[in-house]
Amino acid sequence: MTQPVSVPANVTLPELTFRGVLLGALITVIFTASNVFLGLKVGLTFSSAIPAAVISMSVLRLFKDANILENNMVQTQASAAGTLSSIIFILPALVMMGHWQGFPFWQTLGICAAGGMLGVMFTIPLRHVMVVQSDLPYPEGVAAAEILRVGSAERAQDAAGDAGQASGRPGAKPAATGMGDIVTGGVVAAVVSFAASGLRVLGDSVSGWFAMGGAVFRLPMGFSLALLGAGYLIGIVAGLAMLTGLIISWGIAVPVLTAMGDIPAGQTLAKYATGLWSSQVRFIGAGVIGVGAIWTLATLFMPMARGVKASFSALTKAGAARAGQAPRTERDLSAGWISIVTLILVAILVITFQVFLSDAPLSAGAIWKLVAYAVLFAFVFGFLVAAACGYMAGLVGSSTSPISGVGIVAIVLVSLLMLALGGELLGVQNGVQMAIALSIFSTSAVVAVASISNDNLQDLKTGWLVGATPWRQQVALLIGCVVGAAVISPVLELLYNAYGFADAMPREGMDPAQALSAPQATLMLAIARGIFTHQLNWTMILIGMAVGVGLIVVDEILKRTCRVARIPVLAVGIGIYLPPTVAAPIVAGAMLAWLLERALRRRASAAGKPYEQYADAANRRGVLIASGLIVGESLVGVLMAAIIGAAGTDAPLAIAGEGFASIASYLGLAVFVMVAVLFWRHVMRLG
Repeated sequence: MTQPVSVPANVTLPELTFRGVLLGALITVIFTASNVFLGLKVGLTFSSAIPAAVISMSVLRLFKDANILENNMVQTQASAAGTLSSIIFILPALVMMGHWQGFPFWQTLGICAAGGMLGVMFTIPLRHVMVVQSDLPYPEGVAAAEILRVGSAERAQDAAGDAGQASGRPGAKPAATGMGDIVTGGVVAAVVSFAASGLRVLGDSVSGWFAMGGAVFRLPMGFSLALLGAGYLIGIVAGLAMLTGLIISWGIAVPVLTAMGDIPAGQTLAKYATGLWSSQVRFIGAGVIGVGAIWTLATLFMPMARGVKASFSALTKAGAARAGQAPRTERDLSAGWISIVTLILVAILVITFQVFLSDAPLSAGAIWKLVAYAVLFAFVFGFLVAAACGYMAGLVGSSTSPISGVGIVAIVLVSLLMLALGGELLGVQNGVQMAIALSIFSTSAVVAVASISNDNLQDLKTGWLVGATPWRQQVALLIGCVVGAAVISPVLELLYNAYGFADAMPREGMDPAQALSAPQATLMLAIARGIFTHQLNWTMILIGMAVGVGLIVVDEILKRTCRVARIPVLAVGIGIYLPPTVAAPIVAGAMLAWLLERALRRRASAAGKPYEQYADAANRRGVLIASGLIVGESLVGVLMAAIIGAAGTDAPLAIAGEGFASIASYLGLAVFVMVAVLFWRHVMRLG
């Protein structure tokens, strides 16, 4: 079991500083905005722990008294806030269904902050059993700790070099923190994105359509550099699973459906096939995702039970840590503080739900009854999910943990609860709409708990490895939740008013092609509506469920017979459900990561060195460049939203007309390929 070695327990250094909190808040704004945009566009978010650690080291090295523990606190705060943006997997559904006309600041802040902070509270008791005593790998947590350690060592080398120069001896060249790689990726993606979405001189996708008999096929490709970076980060296993989803939807399902019908008069081939995919095939993806989510939670049942047992044991045990007698590196927030903060957060949830239901045509007693149902569900289910997500994040990492799957299970359970217990609400005018909205809002609290639980133990693993004080790190996590929650509402409002969401446009005349798809929110709204109105597309959902079961069987066979090849069911479902021009560049990014790994392995073998040692710097550079691509394009997307909102038109900066679209598509493809080649060369230069 790895032991923390960076800062021993008997050494005390400044950790939770004012400048660190301020820097963490600034990084929070950047990564929360980036994750919100990316999540609404493609249904994926990325772990911000590693880039946040690099940015923190680059800034704090300007101060002579900065240290590794202060850097750790900054990345803890920033990564927690970035993770909280997973709330966009569900919250936009309230706008899509027309219950909200925007994103009310205080209600959004209340549900995000209270849910996220409850996620912190629920996982604190799990730290010792799941972080200190467990052999779970915690990939992002260990990687972030290693980066902090390397940065600390480089800082010491720089200090030694400065001392040598002062004494007349040659000093060492200052070591790079990796900030340059993030900036490089960010600038390239920002320039390309501005040329595409702002100036409109580069296309963002191209598709080839062809028919064989009555069957229609599509070969899609998108040119988003953010998605290229996201694909690089998720890796070849998830990438091939998404490619499988693309083949199922556009190589099998759509051709079969188009062959069974006739194209309506006056409708193009592309519009006809896309309409069938949107109204029929996506529900196959929903069925696959649902089965995958249930299977994932089922496989986690025993670990979840152990985690819940450990939570109750830790909360009821009067240990030395609570009395302040334990070493600094073993002191969590006490059970007393956990209880007080939890009660305050439950009170905030009660107030938030009461405000949410204040316009319902019900008596005060009926409203408070529904509030009690919703808060109790969010608290109990959130507590159970916290243990499961904490374990899953430790096993496979935060970026690949199935938060959207947890949300699907939650929306089904809370909708069924409302059907069984919400008779007063369903019996009034527009009661069904209000019940759907309350189910979505309740699920939002669960998703907030799950997302932070998913990140919290990862950060605590980093802290344990570098010798941080746990209770201070837990305070940083709470601060990150508040700051992130405060950012989410304005960013959502800005993006909605500029681009609109699928089937939800804030004003007439907006370009639907520019709308943010918000795939998970669209899916969860469809599920909730289907449960309450009994109008789900059960045929396609059942087909999807059957496909999901078949994929689970194949995956289990591969698990036992092949150590490398796997087929994650949730990723296949997402590949079916996402627009094809969104899924395709993610697959391209995953293929790029795989090809780079193979090339580096060949070089390591030729040099007679272990791959991990030989390729460490190259892999780190690839992760940082990919993170920069995501952040750069996402921030330009947010900036363009502000410009579009101010101008009131869809393309205020466009310099190319519609007649240039065909040429722009080929230019976009050329630039996309060129950036991928430069990415390859930049990474291989360190191999």
